[in-house]
Amino acid sequence: MSGRPIRITRARITPVAFADPPLLNTVGVHQPYALRAIVQLDTDAGLTGLGETYADTKHLERLTAAADAIVGQDVFAVNAIRAAIADRLHGDDAAVGTAGMITSASAVDQVLSPFEVACLDVQGHATGRPVSDLLGGAVRDAVPFSAYLFYKWAAHPGGEPDGWGEALYPDQLVAQAQRMIAEYGFTAIKQKGGVRPPEEEMAAIEALRVAFPDHPLRLDPNAAWTPETSVKVATGLAGVLEYLEDPTPGLDGMADVARQSPMPLATNMCVVAFDQLAPAVAKQSVGVVLSDHHYWGGLQRSRLLAGICDTFGLGLSMHSNSHLGISLAAMVQLAAATPNLTYACDTHWPWKTEDVVEPGVLRFVDGAVPVPTTPGLGVRIDEDSLAALHEQYLRCGIRDRDDTGYMRSIDPTFRVGSPRW
Repeated sequence: MSGRPIRITRARITPVAFADPPLLNTVGVHQPYALRAIVQLDTDAGLTGLGETYADTKHLERLTAAADAIVGQDVFAVNAIRAAIADRLHGDDAAVGTAGMITSASAVDQVLSPFEVACLDVQGHATGRPVSDLLGGAVRDAVPFSAYLFYKWAAHPGGEPDGWGEALYPDQLVAQAQRMIAEYGFTAIKQKGGVRPPEEEMAAIEALRVAFPDHPLRLDPNAAWTPETSVKVATGLAGVLEYLEDPTPGLDGMADVARQSPMPLATNMCVVAFDQLAPAVAKQSVGVVLSDHHYWGGLQRSRLLAGICDTFGLGLSMHSNSHLGISLAAMVQLAAATPNLTYACDTHWPWKTEDVVEPGVLRFVDGAVPVPTTPGLGVRIDEDSLAALHEQYLRCGIRDRDDTGYMRSIDPTFRVGSPRW
């Protein structure tokens, strides 16, 4: 490879929608379709890099503005690319407009992320190396993930039941876990909570412990509980949970619970940006940070986060939102090159039935994804599938994720409260 720059000539952004089951959480229920934006970064070297991110309306507007701002930049000059994006988004860093319950992450970092991933993909193709090599080299050949259980309805209202069926009670969650582990071989289990009263969710965890005595268990109620309720649950599940994730809102509430909890507290809600790390460490609010390159600013800034966690003795894993294959590939390349990844990562992978990448590269073996060793991310776009999911986006009419609004369209009495119990 010559030393000349590889310049960005165009950034194509394609919003897509893929089918999503009625998965329940503390703010409502997943809509029939999840939204993602696929980034294809074209260069003057004839190489194209791939990225993936949220596709809510405001985020798409920012992505489009950023795409124009980075044309002409060298794909190796990620610092300059971030500066160009920050300049274009100047005064628009309120961090609203992306999916989920994350409200305090940096808008600049969230917009940078898919472009940085795409730049690394191009760099990998240009050098003939996998992205993990560009991040310091792989320290593991396969990345472990956990089974991600959800309370759910059998079907969206008016729709046909899906293959997973209903899961509202402990025995149904155990059956969900049994199928997921049989199909994917997961060696850890995470339950999404904040849906049923805390006592019922504790009973579900206890049923999972009986059914899977050797699997580490986690519970994530998405800050649905008061500190008092959180301590009660933590105490009641002493010796059962590997960690308790975001039981209560805010750094102060988490610190209060952490002082009394027999297991570590994890978060992907109260520590989602670099300026939140110092107060979290000072208050001793969390013991495990669940990174997510989609809002930490990409893979290189996620490595910076990993270094900070290592410095302060914090555990590290990965958070997941509903995602497709480009995001999974990026997660796997990052996790492969992160020595202090101390827990199996989260993924929504079993819940999806559609994708935009060519099949066959990403697969689960004994609960882990073997790290692709081909250049770049290791995945290729399936243009026909991309076009079909874009058409699905145009048809479905959903433009912003709104679990609460969808739930209220079904149950007008539904109310959100944080904490709820």
